[in-house]
Amino acid sequence: MHRMLRAGLAAAALALIPAADAAAAPYASRTLATGSSGSDVKALQRYLDRAGYDTAADGDFGSGTASSVRSFEADKQRRRDGRATRYEQRLVRALAKASSSSPSGGGGASIDTSERTTSTAGDAYVDDSGLAVAPSSAPVEVQQIIAAGNVIASKPYRYGGGHGRWRDSGYDCSGSVSFALHGAALLASPLDSSGFESYGEAGPGSWITVYANGGHAYMVVAGLRFDTSAAKAQANGSRWTTQMRSPAGYVVRHPTGY
Repeated sequence: MHRMLRAGLAAAALALIPAADAAAAPYASRTLATGSSGSDVKALQRYLDRAGYDTAADGDFGSGTASSVRSFEADKQRRRDGRATRYEQRLVRALAKASSSSPSGGGGASIDTSERTTSTAGDAYVDDSGLAVAPSSAPVEVQQIIAAGNVIASKPYRYGGGHGRWRDSGYDCSGSVSFALHGAALLASPLDSSGFESYGEAGPGSWITVYANGGHAYMVVAGLRFDTSAAKAQANGSRWTTQMRSPAGYVVRHPTGY
């Protein structure tokens, strides 16, 4: 009898582990939707409220929170499904911080450069080895770009690398972007950074955004920045990072349809 009781208590304790993990989930570590609960939900609710979307911070993702998320998504021209992806959570947080520091407040404040965001769709992430993992919902071309970028993610920087041949011992900034885009058949031959200023179409893309000027080029793919300067700044030497940089001084382009 005692053994059965102990076994029942152990099973009940194990059943509570997922709930405990969810309650302690770090902010922007998972997609939040109706039925979610925990400290990350409460943080999202507070950020929504500070950003101008009236939301009660009770830690439970109910219909009110879903309505606030849909309003936010509509304002930011994102899919209005009421589900807060990891990227959208980061965007809400940045907007809330900008709103708090703005004299006028409100949801229309500019985002500060310390937490720079883009309109490119998110939810990709970087694993412990420095490789990018594409969201399952991404178009096949986006997944191919990420796969190609992973091939050279930790390759050394070499000026002119990737321009004379696709397979090279090292890649410079534009050579890196060229290689990744070529992996999805979105670029036939390498471009230098100036060449990317007229690549594709003007403005940010829905999944892929290229930033270029006469001296540098990088891109944001599914919410991740792919940039040689990121490799220099990170211990793992990867070109992939979740950290954005200011786009000031760059021409913004995107491949047609993405």
